[in-house]
Amino acid sequence: MAIDLYFAPTPNGWKITIMLEECGLPYRIVPVNLGAGDQFTPEFLRISPNNRMPALVDHDAPGGELSIFESGAILLYLAEKSGKFLPRNQRDRCSVYQWLFWQVGGLGPMAGQLSHFVNYAPGGALAHEYSHTRYAGEYDRLFAVMERSLSERECLAGEYSIADMASFPWVLPYKRFGQSMDAYPNVRRWFDTLKTRPALQRGVEVGKDKVTDPAKISEAHRKRMFEQSGASVLAEAEKAKRDA
Repeated sequence: MAIDLYFAPTPNGWKITIMLEECGLPYRIVPVNLGAGDQFTPEFLRISPNNRMPALVDHDAPGGELSIFESGAILLYLAEKSGKFLPRNQRDRCSVYQWLFWQVGGLGPMAGQLSHFVNYAPGGALAHEYSHTRYAGEYDRLFAVMERSLSERECLAGEYSIADMASFPWVLPYKRFGQSMDAYPNVRRWFDTLKTRPALQRGVEVGKDKVTDPAKISEAHRKRMFEQSGASVLAEAEKAKRDA
């Protein structure tokens, strides 16, 4: 298999499986068990220095094997490799760039923080009222930004693109985050339309049977996920050098 995708079943992972399914590119899933700390192994660090998935290794890249980390970079690479879901026209291409970076810099991080206080923070959202309110309000604001754009076009950047694939998985859990679409009819229309795409459906089904129940994670799992520091990152880097 030419492409290995280092993957866990999270919105950032599903961005890439959606794109691979949409493009029809053959790929192999390499599971990353976040609770077991797979993301901190020296082997994974060599391809993803941020200790985060997804990461992709293309064994058939021009010039030899190529590893890529960060979901936005992976989506751009796959779009260029396949010639799909990224317009050739510069103006339209820039529109996709804008909305892709809007997602990786805004919708994803804000939804991720909201998810933390809804699903993982000790004591739950009620024990962290300010933080929960802050991120819930920002998630709602970003829905309004989408609504404005989608009131004028079918998809975020015009035609269906990697910008939509990046955003959809972070809108998917909106109910669990306590978000409503009632005030956002165009977001609802976009969301319902994308849900009917067979390739997108296949993409978000990848790994569904391995999704971690936040109520069942161990204390060790919680520490691996949420108690990393600069010192721990540098220690992992030193370990990787010794093991190389």
